[in-house]
Amino acid sequence: MIRGRIHTDLALEAKERYEEDNVEIRGVCIEEEYNEEKDIRTTLVKIETENGARAMGRPQGSYLTLEAPNLSIPDEGYHREISEELARQVKKLIPEKKELTVLVVGLGNRQVTPDALGPDVVDNLKMTRHIILEYGAQAMGEQNMYQVSGLVPGVMAQTGMETLEIVKGVINETKPDVVIAVDALAARSTKRLNRTIQITDTGIIPGSGVGNHRNGLTKETLGVKVIGIGVPTVVDAATIVQDSMEKLLQTLEEKEKKEFLEEMIPPALYSMFVTPKDVDETMKRLSYTISEGLNRVFC
Repeated sequence: MIRGRIHTDLALEAKERYEEDNVEIRGVCIEEEYNEEKDIRTTLVKIETENGARAMGRPQGSYLTLEAPNLSIPDEGYHREISEELARQVKKLIPEKKELTVLVVGLGNRQVTPDALGPDVVDNLKMTRHIILEYGAQAMGEQNMYQVSGLVPGVMAQTGMETLEIVKGVINETKPDVVIAVDALAARSTKRLNRTIQITDTGIIPGSGVGNHRNGLTKETLGVKVIGIGVPTVVDAATIVQDSMEKLLQTLEEKEKKEFLEEMIPPALYSMFVTPKDVDETMKRLSYTISEGLNRVFC
């Protein structure tokens, strides 16, 4: 399938691809919930079997998607509601422990705006590990005391090292109970660009959405639980071409559709990614929204 060549990090979109072809995947189930008052759609994709993992091309686990159409606009009240919902969902995934040590890893390249989500989130977090280690838990005056530390490992072109190598080194020294990895993602649908947050308990693979696969940050590779949080900030250029021809494609048979797309979409478009022109302001809002959600959980 032509659309199978289009990159996406969202498990929801991977599942939708099969639904469009009327294919049911065993071992994969979906739970949906819509909050009409807040206009937030929550979709949980659970990959429960190895067969489902192979079909979806993702590890077994839970993939929660928050779809918020107004997430890309400057509405502080709406973003506050998203932060609250994000905090509620993250609390379900972290270990139930009175004294929890958390390492938040901001993945991405700070110098490339659509890829700066992770570093920007870490910049806005309230770090508490150093205070607690210096003055004790009483210094924070909280009942549940979480030691929060942050790391922005950069990218291989900047450091000459795999992100996994850097994070493992920090984990060996600080011994966190859980790692939260934040990264920019790629979407297959333009309607989800900067309007969707994915939360997963399977970790994260830096650069996977744009075809630049690096070693994954997972429980298997790091030895601790890893929660992945991401927002799609770029979309495959081929997606835009397909979306613009949507009505025309609906009139064609499946075979004709594939032949038409192969002829109309040059191979170069599948390695090209685009982002909205207001990405600078959008990244500031999104990073603050996510960091506020995490601050609600740990502070």
